[in-house]
Amino acid sequence: MDYQVLEVENGKPIKMWTAGVPVEDAARKQLINTARMPFIHGHLAVMPDVHLGKGSTIGSVIPTRGAIIPAAVGVDIGCGMMAARTSLTAADLPDNLLGLRSAIERAVPHGRTPPRKGRDVGAWEHPPAAVDAAWGDLRRGFERITQKYPRLKNTNNRQHLGTLGGGNHFIEVCLDEADCVWFMLHSGSRGIGNAIGTLFIALAQDDMRAHIANLPDRDLAYFCEGSPHFDDYVEAVGWAQDYARTNRHIMMQAVVAAARSVIAQPFAAAVEAVNCHHNYVQRETHAGAEVLVTRKGAVSAKKGELGIIPGSMGAKSFIVRGLGNEESFCSCSHGAGRTMSRNEAKRRYSVEDQERATAHVECRKDAAVIDEIPMAYKDIDAVMQAQRELVEIVHTLRQVVCVKG
Repeated sequence: MDYQVLEVENGKPIKMWTAGVPVEDAARKQLINTARMPFIHGHLAVMPDVHLGKGSTIGSVIPTRGAIIPAAVGVDIGCGMMAARTSLTAADLPDNLLGLRSAIERAVPHGRTPPRKGRDVGAWEHPPAAVDAAWGDLRRGFERITQKYPRLKNTNNRQHLGTLGGGNHFIEVCLDEADCVWFMLHSGSRGIGNAIGTLFIALAQDDMRAHIANLPDRDLAYFCEGSPHFDDYVEAVGWAQDYARTNRHIMMQAVVAAARSVIAQPFAAAVEAVNCHHNYVQRETHAGAEVLVTRKGAVSAKKGELGIIPGSMGAKSFIVRGLGNEESFCSCSHGAGRTMSRNEAKRRYSVEDQERATAHVECRKDAAVIDEIPMAYKDIDAVMQAQRELVEIVHTLRQVVCVKG
C-alpha cells in the first residue's frame, strides 16, 4: 500500500499518495476542513503534487453525494493538458530554436495586457475562421447560460477561444526517449471560465449566508442537489469544460501550423494525442455508488486511460497510462506541484537563476517569469515515484522550447 491515511476527527479519512514529497501544514489543514464536510463520500484522495489552494487543496480528489462545492472546482474550470506526437525527430528541428518559438508566439495569443493599458495581447482582436467555427458550436450553450445569468455576457468568451493565458499555462516542444518530437500545451476555459467560477462561488456563499459562519472555510460553501443553482452550476461547468477542451484543440492546430512554417521537413502530428482536464467535476460510479467527483489539480487515470503529467519548465514531463486504482478514485497528479508561492519565488530567485535552470530550453528568461522557475516546484521524479500505484509511464518528455504567457 503506497498511501498514508490521515484520520480526521468528525470527518472522513484522507488517503495521501505523498511518500517522499513535502506537504505543507496549511495544505494539510485545508484537507482536514474539506474532509469534515458532511457529504464527502468515503474518503478524500490526495495526490503527490498537493499544495495550498483557494477553498480546497490543489492536488485533491473530492467525491461528494448530494452536494457540490464550486470553489473546489475553482475558477480555471476545465484547465488541462493536450499533447500530440509528431513524425518528426530531433534531427528535423532547426539548429536555432528561437524561430520556432517566435512562430508559435505569433500564432497563439498569450499573456495579458493590464486593464487600461491598451488592447489585450492575450485575446483575439479579430478571431480567425477556426475560432468562429468552434464558437458557433459553443454559442447555443453560452446563450442558454447567459439568459439566466446576463452578467456573463460581458466577458472574454469568443475573444479568448484558442488563446493561452498566463501564469503556469504554456506551450512546449518536447523530445521523448526516442527523440521523437511532441507538441504539448496547458490551458483552460480562460476569461469566461473564470467568470463562471467566480459567479457561482459567490452565489454559493450568498445561498449559505445564514450558515456560512458554521463552515470551516467560507470557500467551502456548497449547493445541495435539487436546488436551482446546483443544476445551473452543473450545466455551466459542463459547458466551460467543453470550451476548455475546444480551446486546447484550436491552439494545437495553430501550433502545428506554426511549426510547419518553420520546419522544412513535412510531418504528421496526429500519431498520438491526449486531451485531458485536471480542474473539473463530473458524475462517476465508484464501488457501485454514483458520486460527483471533483478533481482539483488531478487527472482521471482509469485503467488504460492516457494522461499527461507535466513537470516545471526546466524538468521532465510524462505521458502516462492509468492503472485504475479505485482507492484514488482512478486519479493521478496533474503535475509536479508548487513548493512555494509565486511571490516567494520572485523574492528568492533572480533572472540569473532562471537562466541557469532553463539553459537547455529555448524560452523567456526575464523577471516576469521567475515565479515559474523550476525550483519553485516539487521534484517531478519524487512525485512520479509516490504515485507508482496510480499510473505507469508510457513516455518521458524533455522540453526544448517553452512559450509562457
